[in-house]
Amino acid sequence: MSIDGIFNVLKPAGSTSFAVVSLVRRWSGERRVGHAGTLDPEATGVLVVCVGQGTRIVEYLTGVGKTYRAEIELGITTDTYDAVGEVVDRRDSSSVTEEQVRQLLHSFHGTVEQVPPMHSALHHKGKRLYQLAREGIEVDRKPRTVEFSRLELLAWQPPVVTIEVDCGGGTYIRSLAQDIGTALGCGAHLKKLVRLRSEPFSIDDAVSLTVLEEAFRRGNWQGYIHSVDEVLLGWPAAILDKESEALVKKGSNVELRFCGDTGPAGSHCRAYSADGYFLAVLGKTDEGFWHPEKVFHSASYEVEELPPPPCCSC
Repeated sequence: MSIDGIFNVLKPAGSTSFAVVSLVRRWSGERRVGHAGTLDPEATGVLVVCVGQGTRIVEYLTGVGKTYRAEIELGITTDTYDAVGEVVDRRDSSSVTEEQVRQLLHSFHGTVEQVPPMHSALHHKGKRLYQLAREGIEVDRKPRTVEFSRLELLAWQPPVVTIEVDCGGGTYIRSLAQDIGTALGCGAHLKKLVRLRSEPFSIDDAVSLTVLEEAFRRGNWQGYIHSVDEVLLGWPAAILDKESEALVKKGSNVELRFCGDTGPAGSHCRAYSADGYFLAVLGKTDEGFWHPEKVFHSASYEVEELPPPPCCSC
């Protein structure tokens, strides 16, 4: 029996995201396992682990909104921008005030350019940046556009500043810590990081590795798996008739008539069969038809029942 779905895993400190994926692969016996957004080894919190058919929607999850709680230590700069790196500079941060930090956080609000750290999993000419960094090689990294919708100062205990951040996908909180230290003139590094949210999952509902391992051992892991379409519930949905269902299963375009005059906003929608199972991800073509980008078969086990999709028809 294949396992298809998504686990909201509470990643512990000291484990790589790849190590967590390897554990879930071993416990589940499912070959296709991947995560939707790396967490650094010392970071904790929400790690979205996709299993079976769930791995086919990873591309739709990489850019989702995330929330982090970060402790940033002023006055110490490291080569990795976090606490595991080697200290490369020490400066006096005693003159930095709480009000300065608040104003600086406000300046990061919105769309900003951010340079990824060398110690990251990004590729450069076939190698990961962190591999080059370990060889003592540093390469130019192009700034990337990232977005911060909230930066809130939670605690001021100099030299440590605790903040909570809402941001878009592709954001490096280590780089944010580095940029804060540079702007304040004293340097800084990321001391501690917790991912509180990776839409639509929250740390409050995350399952620990210990509990998940026991659930696989006992055979009741179904209580922790989320259906493949649960992460797409913010998209519009279509319930297909038999004819359109057959076309989608063959990879053919279909024409949808949604409730309302204008149809759904956005370029994707969820498609369900007449008997209610999640059938496909459809992408809108330039001609106004809907093309099946991903077609799924129904799960062979029971998962938590979800609310019905919004009313629409074809």
